[in-house]
Amino acid sequence: MIIIKKPVITEKMTAISEKLNKYAFIVDKNANKIEIKKAVEKLYDVKVEAVNTMNYQGKKKSRYTKAGVVTGRRPAFKKAVVTLKEGDTIDFFSNI
Repeated sequence: MIIIKKPVITEKMTAISEKLNKYAFIVDKNANKIEIKKAVEKLYDVKVEAVNTMNYQGKKKSRYTKAGVVTGRRPAFKKAVVTLKEGDTIDFFSNI
């Protein structure tokens, strides 16, 4: 099972990571905080102090087409905000 799907890289999360040493990831919906902590420590070789998780419902979306209004939903997801130990950092752009 893949626990960490992708990091959240937005202006808001970049500012929080620089200021408070917190990083966000989209994670598997069934993963718990302990599994997320172990996965981040193994993948990025850092020490995790805390993990906060949030479950998001999928947004309703609709668009107008020739066939009429098409409605649907974006998929639901789980987000984890990971607080790292003082001095540890994660550089998402080092592999580019």
